[in-house]
Amino acid sequence: MPNSHKLPWWRTNVNYQIYLRSFKDANGDGIGDLQGLLEKIDYLATLGIQALWLTPFYPSPMKDFGYDVADFKMVDPLFGDLSTLEQLVKKAHHNGLKLITDLILNHTSEAHPWFVDSRKDRKNPKRDWYIWADPKADGTPPNNWLSVFGGSAWEWDQPSGQYYLHTFLKEQPDLNWRNPEVKEAMLEVMRFWIDLGVDGFRLGCAHHLLKDPQLQDNPPAKPSHPRKDIGPYDMQQHLHDKGHPDLHPLFRELRHFLDNYRPEFPRLGFGELHGCSWEEWVSYYGQNDDELHMPINFNLMNTPWKATAVREVVERVESILPDWAWPNYALGSHDDPRLVTRVGEAQGRIAAVLLLTLRGTPTIYYGEEIGMTDMEIPHEREQDTWGLRMPGLGRDGARTPMQWSPRGNANFSPADPEKYWLPVNPNHHEVNVASQLIRTESMLTLYRRLLFLRANTKALQVGSYQGLDFAPDDCYFYLRAHRSERFLVALNFADQVRECPLPEQFNQGLILVSTHEREEKNLAGNLVLEKNEGLVVKLQ
Repeated sequence: MPNSHKLPWWRTNVNYQIYLRSFKDANGDGIGDLQGLLEKIDYLATLGIQALWLTPFYPSPMKDFGYDVADFKMVDPLFGDLSTLEQLVKKAHHNGLKLITDLILNHTSEAHPWFVDSRKDRKNPKRDWYIWADPKADGTPPNNWLSVFGGSAWEWDQPSGQYYLHTFLKEQPDLNWRNPEVKEAMLEVMRFWIDLGVDGFRLGCAHHLLKDPQLQDNPPAKPSHPRKDIGPYDMQQHLHDKGHPDLHPLFRELRHFLDNYRPEFPRLGFGELHGCSWEEWVSYYGQNDDELHMPINFNLMNTPWKATAVREVVERVESILPDWAWPNYALGSHDDPRLVTRVGEAQGRIAAVLLLTLRGTPTIYYGEEIGMTDMEIPHEREQDTWGLRMPGLGRDGARTPMQWSPRGNANFSPADPEKYWLPVNPNHHEVNVASQLIRTESMLTLYRRLLFLRANTKALQVGSYQGLDFAPDDCYFYLRAHRSERFLVALNFADQVRECPLPEQFNQGLILVSTHEREEKNLAGNLVLEKNEGLVVKLQ
Protein backbone atom coordinates (compact mmCIF):
# COMPACT_ATOMS: atom_id res chain seq x y z
CA MET A 1 0.00 0.00 0.00
CA PRO A 2 1.56 3.34 -1.04
CA ASN A 3 2.00 6.09 1.52
CA SER A 4 -1.16 8.18 1.65
CA HIS A 5 0.74 11.48 1.34
CA LYS A 6 1.87 10.42 -2.15
CA LEU A 7 -1.62 9.56 -3.32
CA PRO A 8 -3.61 11.94 -5.54
CA TRP A 9 -6.25 13.91 -3.68
CA TRP A 10 -9.20 12.00 -5.13
CA ARG A 11 -8.11 8.81 -3.38
CA THR A 12 -8.56 10.23 0.11
CA ASN A 13 -11.36 12.75 -0.46
CA VAL A 14 -15.11 12.36 -0.09
CA ASN A 15 -17.08 13.85 -3.00
CA TYR A 16 -20.37 15.69 -2.55
CA GLN A 17 -22.60 16.09 -5.61
CA ILE A 18 -24.51 19.37 -5.78
CA TYR A 19 -27.50 19.67 -8.10
CA LEU A 20 -27.04 23.41 -8.49
CA ARG A 21 -30.65 24.31 -9.37
CA SER A 22 -31.80 22.81 -6.08
CA PHE A 23 -29.09 23.63 -3.56
CA LYS A 24 -29.51 27.28 -2.54
CA ASP A 25 -31.09 30.28 -4.27
CA ALA A 26 -29.62 33.69 -3.41
CA ASN A 27 -31.28 36.00 -5.94
CA GLY A 28 -34.89 35.03 -5.29
CA ASP A 29 -35.89 33.54 -8.64
CA GLY A 30 -36.64 30.10 -7.16
CA ILE A 31 -33.63 28.45 -8.79
CA GLY A 32 -30.40 27.58 -6.99
CA ASP A 33 -27.34 29.55 -8.08
CA LEU A 34 -23.61 30.00 -7.56
CA GLN A 35 -24.04 32.81 -5.02
CA GLY A 36 -26.31 30.56 -2.99
CA LEU A 37 -23.67 27.83 -3.07
CA LEU A 38 -21.04 30.36 -1.99
CA GLU A 39 -23.14 31.14 1.06
CA LYS A 40 -23.14 27.45 2.02
CA ILE A 41 -19.43 26.71 1.66
CA ASP A 42 -18.97 26.94 5.42
CA TYR A 43 -21.66 24.30 5.93
CA LEU A 44 -19.99 21.99 3.42
CA ALA A 45 -16.55 22.48 4.95
CA THR A 46 -17.80 21.66 8.44
CA LEU A 47 -19.77 18.69 7.13
CA GLY A 48 -16.44 17.02 6.49
CA ILE A 49 -16.43 16.42 2.74
CA GLN A 50 -13.41 17.48 0.68
CA ALA A 51 -14.62 17.85 -2.93
CA LEU A 52 -17.68 19.38 -4.57
CA TRP A 53 -19.05 17.91 -7.79
CA LEU A 54 -21.15 20.59 -9.46
CA THR A 55 -23.82 19.91 -12.09
CA PRO A 56 -23.73 22.07 -15.27
CA PHE A 57 -23.81 25.84 -14.96
CA TYR A 58 -23.12 26.65 -18.63
CA PRO A 59 -25.45 28.72 -20.86
CA SER A 60 -28.25 26.45 -21.99
CA PRO A 61 -31.80 26.49 -23.37
CA MET A 62 -32.49 24.12 -20.42
CA LYS A 63 -34.22 21.43 -22.46
CA ASP A 64 -32.35 18.96 -20.24
CA PHE A 65 -31.59 21.36 -17.38
CA GLY A 66 -28.08 22.30 -18.38
CA TYR A 67 -27.00 19.07 -20.01
CA ASP A 68 -27.72 20.78 -23.35
CA VAL A 69 -24.81 23.21 -23.47
CA ALA A 70 -24.81 26.27 -25.74
CA ASP A 71 -21.41 27.63 -24.62
CA PHE A 72 -18.80 25.59 -22.74
CA LYS A 73 -16.78 28.61 -21.60
CA MET A 74 -19.40 30.75 -19.90
CA VAL A 75 -21.83 30.71 -16.98
CA ASP A 76 -25.57 30.89 -17.59
CA PRO A 77 -26.94 34.16 -16.12
CA LEU A 78 -29.52 31.96 -14.39
CA PHE A 79 -26.70 30.78 -12.09
CA GLY A 80 -24.44 33.84 -11.97
CA ASP A 81 -21.36 34.79 -13.93
CA LEU A 82 -17.69 33.89 -14.33
CA SER A 83 -16.71 36.28 -11.55
CA THR A 84 -18.98 34.46 -9.10
CA LEU A 85 -17.59 31.12 -10.22
CA GLU A 86 -14.05 32.38 -9.65
CA GLN A 87 -15.08 33.48 -6.15
CA LEU A 88 -16.51 30.01 -5.58
CA VAL A 89 -13.27 28.33 -6.65
CA LYS A 90 -11.23 30.58 -4.35
CA LYS A 91 -13.52 30.14 -1.36
CA ALA A 92 -13.72 26.39 -1.88
CA HIS A 93 -9.93 26.11 -2.04
CA HIS A 94 -9.56 28.38 1.00
CA ASN A 95 -11.77 25.93 2.90
CA GLY A 96 -9.85 22.88 1.69
CA LEU A 97 -12.44 21.86 -0.88
CA LYS A 98 -11.73 20.74 -4.44
CA LEU A 99 -14.16 21.62 -7.24
CA ILE A 100 -15.22 19.06 -9.87
CA THR A 101 -17.40 20.30 -12.71
CA ASP A 102 -19.72 18.37 -14.98
CA LEU A 103 -18.35 18.37 -18.52
CA ILE A 104 -20.75 17.00 -21.13
CA LEU A 105 -18.55 15.53 -23.84
CA ASN A 106 -21.03 13.58 -25.94
CA HIS A 107 -23.24 16.37 -27.25
CA THR A 108 -24.08 20.06 -27.27
CA SER A 109 -27.29 22.01 -27.45
CA GLU A 110 -28.75 22.58 -30.89
CA ALA A 111 -28.30 26.27 -30.00
CA HIS A 112 -24.52 25.91 -29.71
CA PRO A 113 -22.78 27.97 -32.45
CA TRP A 114 -20.97 24.82 -33.58
CA PHE A 115 -24.25 23.10 -34.43
CA VAL A 116 -25.85 26.24 -35.81
CA ASP A 117 -23.00 26.31 -38.34
CA SER A 118 -23.03 22.55 -38.84
CA ARG A 119 -26.64 22.43 -39.98
CA LYS A 120 -26.37 25.39 -42.38
CA ASP A 121 -25.31 23.21 -45.29
CA ARG A 122 -23.30 20.10 -46.10
CA LYS A 123 -20.19 22.07 -47.06
CA ASN A 124 -19.94 24.06 -43.85
CA PRO A 125 -16.56 23.58 -42.07
CA LYS A 126 -18.45 22.53 -38.92
CA ARG A 127 -20.58 19.93 -40.74
CA ASP A 128 -18.36 17.04 -39.69
CA TRP A 129 -18.28 18.21 -36.08
CA TYR A 130 -21.54 16.29 -35.62
CA ILE A 131 -22.78 12.91 -36.87
CA TRP A 132 -24.81 13.29 -40.05
CA ALA A 133 -26.03 10.48 -42.30
CA ASP A 134 -28.17 9.98 -45.38
CA PRO A 135 -31.57 8.31 -45.06
CA LYS A 136 -32.26 4.80 -46.26
CA ALA A 137 -33.76 4.47 -49.73
CA ASP A 138 -37.25 4.72 -48.25
CA GLY A 139 -36.39 7.91 -46.36
CA THR A 140 -36.26 6.30 -42.91
CA PRO A 141 -33.36 6.78 -40.44
CA PRO A 142 -29.97 5.25 -41.23
CA ASN A 143 -30.32 2.51 -38.59
CA ASN A 144 -32.35 1.37 -35.58
CA TRP A 145 -30.48 3.27 -32.87
CA LEU A 146 -32.71 4.64 -30.12
CA SER A 147 -32.68 7.79 -28.04
CA VAL A 148 -32.40 7.33 -24.28
CA PHE A 149 -35.43 9.63 -24.00
CA GLY A 150 -37.55 7.58 -26.41
CA GLY A 151 -37.96 7.18 -30.14
CA SER A 152 -35.31 7.15 -32.84
CA ALA A 153 -31.86 8.59 -32.13
CA TRP A 154 -32.01 10.27 -35.55
CA GLU A 155 -33.65 13.60 -36.41
CA TRP A 156 -34.44 14.60 -39.99
CA ASP A 157 -33.04 17.93 -41.15
CA GLN A 158 -35.13 18.99 -44.13
CA PRO A 159 -32.92 21.79 -45.52
CA SER A 160 -29.82 19.59 -45.84
CA GLY A 161 -31.60 16.31 -46.57
CA GLN A 162 -29.80 14.31 -43.87
CA TYR A 163 -30.38 12.94 -40.40
CA TYR A 164 -28.30 13.95 -37.39
CA LEU A 165 -27.68 11.71 -34.38
CA HIS A 166 -28.91 12.52 -30.87
CA THR A 167 -28.41 9.90 -28.16
CA PHE A 168 -30.61 12.01 -25.89
CA LEU A 169 -33.05 14.76 -26.92
CA LYS A 170 -33.24 15.97 -30.51
CA GLU A 171 -32.11 19.31 -29.06
CA GLN A 172 -28.85 17.56 -27.98
CA PRO A 173 -26.99 16.61 -31.19
CA ASP A 174 -24.05 14.23 -30.73
CA LEU A 175 -20.55 15.49 -31.39
CA ASN A 176 -18.33 13.57 -33.80
CA TRP A 177 -15.32 12.64 -31.67
CA ARG A 178 -13.66 11.01 -34.68
CA ASN A 179 -13.02 14.52 -35.97
CA PRO A 180 -9.67 15.79 -34.54
CA GLU A 181 -11.01 19.35 -34.55
CA VAL A 182 -13.77 18.36 -32.11
CA LYS A 183 -11.25 16.71 -29.82
CA GLU A 184 -9.01 19.77 -29.83
CA ALA A 185 -11.96 22.10 -29.21
CA MET A 186 -13.01 20.10 -26.14
CA LEU A 187 -9.44 19.98 -24.84
CA GLU A 188 -9.42 23.76 -25.14
CA VAL A 189 -12.57 23.84 -23.01
CA MET A 190 -10.79 21.77 -20.37
CA ARG A 191 -7.76 24.08 -20.48
CA PHE A 192 -10.04 27.05 -19.90
CA TRP A 193 -11.56 25.61 -16.73
CA ILE A 194 -8.28 24.24 -15.41
CA ASP A 195 -6.74 27.70 -15.81
CA LEU A 196 -9.66 29.10 -13.83
CA GLY A 197 -8.87 26.67 -11.01
CA VAL A 198 -11.22 23.71 -11.49
CA ASP A 199 -9.75 20.52 -9.98
CA GLY A 200 -11.41 17.88 -12.10
CA PHE A 201 -14.18 16.89 -14.44
CA ARG A 202 -17.05 14.48 -14.21
CA LEU A 203 -17.02 13.35 -17.83
CA GLY A 204 -20.67 12.94 -18.68
CA CYS A 205 -21.89 10.12 -20.95
CA ALA A 206 -18.28 9.01 -21.34
CA HIS A 207 -19.04 5.63 -22.95
CA HIS A 208 -21.23 7.23 -25.64
CA LEU A 209 -18.46 9.29 -27.22
CA LEU A 210 -17.57 7.01 -30.13
CA LYS A 211 -20.00 5.10 -32.32
CA ASP A 212 -19.61 2.51 -35.03
CA PRO A 213 -18.57 4.44 -38.16
CA GLN A 214 -20.47 1.90 -40.29
CA LEU A 215 -23.69 2.71 -38.37
CA GLN A 216 -24.65 -0.96 -37.94
CA ASP A 217 -28.00 -1.80 -36.35
CA ASN A 218 -28.07 -2.75 -32.67
CA PRO A 219 -29.34 -6.27 -31.89
CA PRO A 220 -32.20 -6.89 -29.42
CA ALA A 221 -31.28 -7.08 -25.74
CA LYS A 222 -30.54 -10.49 -24.30
CA PRO A 223 -32.77 -11.62 -21.42
CA SER A 224 -29.76 -11.69 -19.10
CA HIS A 225 -28.55 -8.24 -20.16
CA PRO A 226 -28.02 -6.28 -16.88
CA ARG A 227 -30.01 -3.11 -17.00
CA LYS A 228 -31.90 -0.53 -15.03
CA ASP A 229 -35.38 0.13 -16.40
CA ILE A 230 -35.06 3.26 -18.50
CA GLY A 231 -37.74 2.45 -21.04
CA PRO A 232 -37.49 1.22 -24.65
CA TYR A 233 -33.84 2.26 -24.97
CA ASP A 234 -32.77 -0.78 -23.01
CA MET A 235 -34.59 -3.19 -25.28
CA GLN A 236 -31.44 -3.15 -27.42
CA GLN A 237 -27.88 -4.30 -26.88
CA HIS A 238 -25.98 -1.10 -27.49
CA LEU A 239 -23.10 -2.72 -29.31
CA HIS A 240 -22.65 -0.03 -31.92
CA ASP A 241 -23.67 3.28 -30.30
CA LYS A 242 -22.07 2.87 -26.86
CA GLY A 243 -18.89 1.39 -25.42
CA HIS A 244 -17.04 1.27 -28.75
CA PRO A 245 -13.53 -0.29 -28.53
CA ASP A 246 -12.03 2.90 -29.94
CA LEU A 247 -12.91 4.63 -26.66
CA HIS A 248 -9.76 3.23 -25.05
CA PRO A 249 -7.24 5.21 -27.15
CA LEU A 250 -9.46 8.28 -26.77
CA PHE A 251 -9.55 7.93 -22.99
CA ARG A 252 -5.77 7.52 -23.00
CA GLU A 253 -5.48 10.83 -24.83
CA LEU A 254 -7.79 12.56 -22.35
CA ARG A 255 -5.88 11.06 -19.43
CA HIS A 256 -2.55 12.16 -20.88
CA PHE A 257 -3.91 15.67 -21.18
CA LEU A 258 -5.23 15.76 -17.61
CA ASP A 259 -1.98 14.42 -16.21
CA ASN A 260 0.30 16.69 -18.21
CA TYR A 261 -1.45 20.04 -18.57
CA ARG A 262 -0.20 22.01 -15.56
CA PRO A 263 0.91 18.78 -13.83
CA GLU A 264 1.69 20.61 -10.60
CA PHE A 265 -2.08 20.58 -10.00
CA PRO A 266 -3.37 17.01 -10.45
CA ARG A 267 -6.79 16.94 -12.18
CA LEU A 268 -9.38 14.20 -11.91
CA GLY A 269 -11.12 12.49 -14.83
CA PHE A 270 -14.24 10.95 -13.25
CA GLY A 271 -16.16 9.07 -15.95
CA GLU A 272 -19.92 8.50 -16.07
CA LEU A 273 -20.73 4.97 -17.23
CA HIS A 274 -24.09 3.22 -17.05
CA GLY A 275 -25.20 -0.31 -17.94
CA CYS A 276 -21.67 -1.73 -18.15
CA SER A 277 -20.60 -5.27 -17.39
CA TRP A 278 -17.96 -5.57 -14.69
CA GLU A 279 -15.34 -6.32 -17.33
CA GLU A 280 -16.27 -3.26 -19.38
CA TRP A 281 -16.31 -1.02 -16.31
CA VAL A 282 -12.84 -2.04 -15.14
CA SER A 283 -11.43 -1.79 -18.67
CA TYR A 284 -11.90 2.00 -18.57
CA TYR A 285 -9.21 2.28 -15.91
CA GLY A 286 -6.85 1.26 -18.74
CA GLN A 287 -4.09 -1.30 -18.96
CA ASN A 288 -1.73 0.48 -16.59
CA ASP A 289 -3.62 3.34 -14.96
CA ASP A 290 -3.66 5.23 -18.26
CA GLU A 291 -7.36 5.88 -18.97
CA LEU A 292 -9.99 7.29 -16.58
CA HIS A 293 -8.75 7.97 -13.07
CA MET A 294 -12.05 6.57 -11.81
CA PRO A 295 -14.96 5.24 -13.86
CA ILE A 296 -17.95 5.94 -11.60
CA ASN A 297 -19.26 2.80 -9.89
CA PHE A 298 -23.07 2.84 -9.66
CA ASN A 299 -23.44 -0.89 -9.02
CA LEU A 300 -24.55 -0.64 -5.40
CA MET A 301 -27.46 1.56 -6.48
CA ASN A 302 -28.93 -1.19 -8.64
CA THR A 303 -28.32 -4.05 -6.20
CA PRO A 304 -30.97 -5.60 -3.92
CA TRP A 305 -30.46 -4.11 -0.47
CA LYS A 306 -29.42 -7.31 1.28
CA ALA A 307 -26.22 -8.11 3.12
CA THR A 308 -25.20 -10.92 0.77
CA ALA A 309 -25.90 -8.89 -2.39
CA VAL A 310 -24.08 -5.80 -1.12
CA ARG A 311 -21.06 -7.86 -0.06
CA GLU A 312 -21.03 -9.56 -3.45
CA VAL A 313 -20.78 -6.18 -5.22
CA VAL A 314 -18.00 -4.92 -2.93
CA GLU A 315 -15.99 -8.10 -3.27
CA ARG A 316 -16.44 -8.13 -7.02
CA VAL A 317 -14.93 -4.65 -7.06
CA GLU A 318 -12.08 -5.79 -4.82
CA SER A 319 -11.36 -8.87 -6.91
CA ILE A 320 -11.64 -7.37 -10.39
CA LEU A 321 -9.58 -4.21 -9.90
CA PRO A 322 -5.84 -4.31 -10.59
CA ASP A 323 -3.65 -3.43 -7.61
CA TRP A 324 -3.01 0.09 -8.95
CA ALA A 325 -6.68 0.95 -9.59
CA TRP A 326 -8.71 2.81 -6.97
CA PRO A 327 -12.34 1.86 -6.19
CA ASN A 328 -15.21 4.30 -5.79
CA TYR A 329 -18.85 4.04 -4.76
CA ALA A 330 -22.01 6.12 -5.08
CA LEU A 331 -25.41 5.45 -3.52
CA GLY A 332 -27.31 8.35 -5.07
CA SER A 333 -27.40 10.72 -8.02
CA HIS A 334 -29.64 13.22 -9.79
CA ASP A 335 -30.77 10.46 -12.19
CA ASP A 336 -32.01 7.94 -9.61
CA PRO A 337 -34.48 7.64 -6.73
CA ARG A 338 -32.99 8.86 -3.47
CA LEU A 339 -31.22 6.47 -1.13
CA VAL A 340 -33.69 6.66 1.79
CA THR A 341 -36.59 6.28 -0.66
CA ARG A 342 -35.04 3.02 -1.87
CA VAL A 343 -33.99 1.46 1.44
CA GLY A 344 -35.86 3.32 4.20
CA GLU A 345 -34.57 5.60 6.95
CA ALA A 346 -33.19 2.89 9.23
CA GLN A 347 -31.23 1.22 6.45
CA GLY A 348 -30.26 4.63 5.12
CA ARG A 349 -28.14 4.92 8.25
CA ILE A 350 -26.58 1.53 7.53
CA ALA A 351 -25.87 2.77 4.00
CA ALA A 352 -24.07 5.83 5.39
CA VAL A 353 -21.76 3.63 7.45
CA LEU A 354 -21.15 1.38 4.45
CA LEU A 355 -20.40 4.19 2.00
CA LEU A 356 -18.01 6.02 4.31
CA THR A 357 -16.05 3.00 5.52
CA LEU A 358 -15.47 1.01 2.32
CA ARG A 359 -12.11 1.11 0.57
CA GLY A 360 -12.43 3.68 -2.19
CA THR A 361 -13.69 7.18 -2.88
CA PRO A 362 -17.31 7.77 -1.81
CA THR A 363 -19.70 10.23 -3.44
CA ILE A 364 -22.58 11.67 -1.40
CA TYR A 365 -25.58 13.14 -3.25
CA TYR A 366 -26.79 16.43 -1.74
CA GLY A 367 -29.40 15.89 0.97
CA GLU A 368 -28.42 12.29 1.68
CA GLU A 369 -26.74 13.52 4.84
CA ILE A 370 -30.14 14.54 6.27
CA GLY A 371 -32.08 11.62 4.80
CA MET A 372 -34.00 13.52 2.11
CA THR A 373 -36.52 11.42 0.21
CA ASP A 374 -38.21 11.59 -3.17
CA MET A 375 -41.55 13.30 -3.38
CA GLU A 376 -44.37 12.83 -5.85
CA ILE A 377 -44.39 15.93 -8.04
CA PRO A 378 -47.84 17.22 -9.05
CA HIS A 379 -48.27 16.84 -12.79
CA GLU A 380 -48.58 20.58 -13.33
CA ARG A 381 -45.19 21.11 -11.60
CA GLU A 382 -43.28 18.37 -13.46
CA GLN A 383 -40.14 19.55 -15.23
CA ASP A 384 -38.08 16.53 -16.30
CA THR A 385 -38.35 15.82 -20.02
CA TRP A 386 -37.81 12.11 -19.45
CA GLY A 387 -40.75 11.87 -17.07
CA LEU A 388 -42.99 13.99 -19.29
CA ARG A 389 -42.23 11.71 -22.24
CA MET A 390 -42.33 8.44 -20.29
CA PRO A 391 -44.50 8.65 -17.16
CA GLY A 392 -42.96 6.82 -14.24
CA LEU A 393 -39.37 7.48 -15.27
CA GLY A 394 -39.19 11.14 -14.20
CA ARG A 395 -36.28 12.29 -12.05
CA ASP A 396 -37.82 15.42 -10.51
CA GLY A 397 -38.61 13.66 -7.23
CA ALA A 398 -34.90 13.23 -6.47
CA ARG A 399 -34.05 16.83 -7.42
CA THR A 400 -36.25 18.84 -5.05
CA PRO A 401 -34.80 21.85 -3.17
CA MET A 402 -32.34 21.27 -0.36
CA GLN A 403 -34.08 21.37 3.01
CA TRP A 404 -32.15 23.84 5.13
CA SER A 405 -34.70 24.61 7.84
CA PRO A 406 -38.21 23.70 9.07
CA ARG A 407 -39.56 27.04 7.85
CA GLY A 408 -42.31 27.19 5.25
CA ASN A 409 -39.87 27.57 2.37
CA ALA A 410 -37.15 25.30 3.84
CA ASN A 411 -34.90 28.39 3.62
CA PHE A 412 -34.00 27.39 0.07
CA SER A 413 -34.93 30.74 -1.46
CA PRO A 414 -36.36 34.16 -0.56
CA ALA A 415 -38.91 33.63 -3.35
CA ASP A 416 -42.50 32.56 -2.80
CA PRO A 417 -42.44 28.71 -2.67
CA GLU A 418 -44.94 28.66 -5.53
CA LYS A 419 -42.17 30.12 -7.69
CA TYR A 420 -39.60 27.47 -6.82
CA TRP A 421 -38.55 25.54 -9.92
CA LEU A 422 -39.66 22.37 -8.07
CA PRO A 423 -41.75 22.17 -4.89
CA VAL A 424 -40.14 21.54 -1.52
CA ASN A 425 -40.81 18.14 0.01
CA PRO A 426 -43.46 18.58 2.75
CA ASN A 427 -41.32 16.50 5.12
CA HIS A 428 -38.84 19.39 5.40
CA HIS A 429 -40.47 20.34 8.70
CA GLU A 430 -38.75 17.26 10.19
CA VAL A 431 -36.03 16.49 7.64
CA ASN A 432 -33.78 19.55 7.49
CA VAL A 433 -30.29 20.75 8.33
CA ALA A 434 -31.13 23.20 11.12
CA SER A 435 -33.13 20.70 13.16
CA GLN A 436 -30.64 17.88 12.71
CA LEU A 437 -27.59 19.95 13.62
CA ILE A 438 -28.77 20.09 17.23
CA ARG A 439 -29.88 16.46 17.55
CA THR A 440 -27.24 13.95 18.59
CA GLU A 441 -29.18 11.02 17.10
CA SER A 442 -29.90 12.65 13.73
CA MET A 443 -28.83 11.40 10.31
CA LEU A 444 -26.72 14.54 9.87
CA THR A 445 -24.87 13.93 13.13
CA LEU A 446 -24.17 10.36 12.01
CA TYR A 447 -22.73 11.56 8.69
CA ARG A 448 -20.58 14.18 10.41
CA ARG A 449 -19.19 11.60 12.84
CA LEU A 450 -18.40 9.19 10.02
CA LEU A 451 -16.82 11.89 7.87
CA PHE A 452 -14.69 13.14 10.76
CA LEU A 453 -13.55 9.60 11.56
CA ARG A 454 -12.71 8.86 7.93
CA ALA A 455 -10.77 12.11 7.50
CA ASN A 456 -8.65 11.33 10.55
CA THR A 457 -8.11 7.61 10.08
CA LYS A 458 -5.61 6.17 7.62
CA ALA A 459 -7.20 2.73 7.83
CA LEU A 460 -10.51 4.08 6.50
CA GLN A 461 -8.88 6.30 3.89
CA VAL A 462 -6.21 4.06 2.40
CA GLY A 463 -6.27 0.81 4.38
CA SER A 464 -6.89 -2.71 3.16
CA TYR A 465 -10.31 -4.38 2.99
CA GLN A 466 -11.15 -7.89 4.15
CA GLY A 467 -14.64 -9.39 4.16
CA LEU A 468 -15.32 -11.46 7.29
CA ASP A 469 -17.19 -14.76 7.16
CA PHE A 470 -18.32 -14.99 10.78
CA ALA A 471 -21.14 -12.44 10.42
CA PRO A 472 -24.60 -13.79 11.33
CA ASP A 473 -27.43 -14.02 8.81
CA ASP A 474 -28.44 -10.71 7.21
CA CYS A 475 -25.24 -9.06 8.43
CA TYR A 476 -22.11 -7.88 6.67
CA PHE A 477 -18.83 -7.55 8.56
CA TYR A 478 -15.49 -6.36 7.20
CA LEU A 479 -12.09 -5.26 8.42
CA ARG A 480 -10.27 -2.08 7.40
CA ALA A 481 -6.61 -2.04 8.38
CA HIS A 482 -3.52 0.10 7.92
CA ARG A 483 -0.31 -0.76 9.75
CA SER A 484 -1.31 -1.14 13.41
CA GLU A 485 -4.78 0.40 12.95
CA ARG A 486 -7.66 -2.09 12.66
CA PHE A 487 -11.36 -1.28 12.36
CA LEU A 488 -14.25 -3.70 12.40
CA VAL A 489 -17.34 -2.54 10.51
CA ALA A 490 -20.46 -4.50 11.45
CA LEU A 491 -23.73 -3.89 9.58
CA ASN A 492 -27.07 -5.47 10.44
CA PHE A 493 -29.41 -5.42 7.42
CA ALA A 494 -32.13 -7.20 9.39
CA ASP A 495 -35.10 -5.78 11.27
CA GLN A 496 -34.14 -8.12 14.12
CA VAL A 497 -31.45 -8.22 16.80
CA ARG A 498 -28.41 -10.28 15.81
CA GLU A 499 -25.87 -11.75 18.25
CA CYS A 500 -22.45 -12.88 17.14
CA PRO A 501 -19.62 -14.57 19.05
CA LEU A 502 -16.47 -12.92 17.78
CA PRO A 503 -13.11 -14.61 17.13
CA GLU A 504 -10.43 -13.66 19.62
CA GLN A 505 -8.65 -11.20 17.33
CA PHE A 506 -11.92 -9.25 16.88
CA ASN A 507 -13.54 -9.32 20.31
CA GLN A 508 -11.85 -6.39 22.08
CA GLY A 509 -12.24 -2.78 21.05
CA LEU A 510 -13.88 0.61 21.34
CA ILE A 511 -17.13 1.43 19.52
CA LEU A 512 -16.46 4.78 17.84
CA VAL A 513 -19.63 5.14 15.76
CA SER A 514 -23.06 3.52 15.95
CA THR A 515 -26.22 4.20 14.01
CA HIS A 516 -27.97 3.91 17.38
CA GLU A 517 -27.54 5.69 20.70
CA ARG A 518 -25.38 3.22 22.66
CA GLU A 519 -24.52 3.48 26.31
CA GLU A 520 -21.87 0.75 26.13
CA LYS A 521 -18.85 1.87 24.12
CA ASN A 522 -16.54 -1.06 24.85
CA LEU A 523 -16.60 -4.27 22.85
CA ALA A 524 -15.69 -7.30 24.91
CA GLY A 525 -16.60 -10.81 23.81
CA ASN A 526 -19.83 -11.31 21.91
CA LEU A 527 -21.28 -8.59 19.71
CA VAL A 528 -24.98 -7.83 19.92
CA LEU A 529 -26.32 -5.70 17.08
CA GLU A 530 -29.67 -4.03 17.47
CA LYS A 531 -32.02 -4.27 14.50
CA ASN A 532 -30.82 -2.06 11.62
CA GLU A 533 -27.66 -1.17 13.53
CA GLY A 534 -24.25 -0.43 12.11
CA LEU A 535 -21.04 -0.09 14.11
CA VAL A 536 -17.48 1.03 13.56
CA VAL A 537 -15.18 -0.52 16.16
CA LYS A 538 -11.52 0.34 16.70
CA LEU A 539 -10.00 -3.01 17.59
CA GLN A 540 -7.32 -3.45 20.22
